[in-house]
Amino acid sequence: MTDLARELGMSQPGASKHLRVLREVGLVRVRGAGRQRLYGLDASGLRPVHEWVGGFERFWNESFDRLDTYVQDLKQTRREE
Repeated sequence: MTDLARELGMSQPGASKHLRVLREVGLVRVRGAGRQRLYGLDASGLRPVHEWVGGFERFWNESFDRLDTYVQDLKQTRREE
């Protein structure tokens, strides 16, 4: 924990608090190893966020595709005039 806190430029209690919150929401897992606590990322906790953001990604991709089609049609019309 001390190494992590130092790397992040925060106090050890501050790093502990952040890791506790991340553990509570399922983004990290922890296991004891003697006097140490080893933390690891549990990316499965990000799946709902990824799925939620994916809806916006699809929306914007479709919107930009429609805009591209409109612009190409507009260019073609101007060439024909």
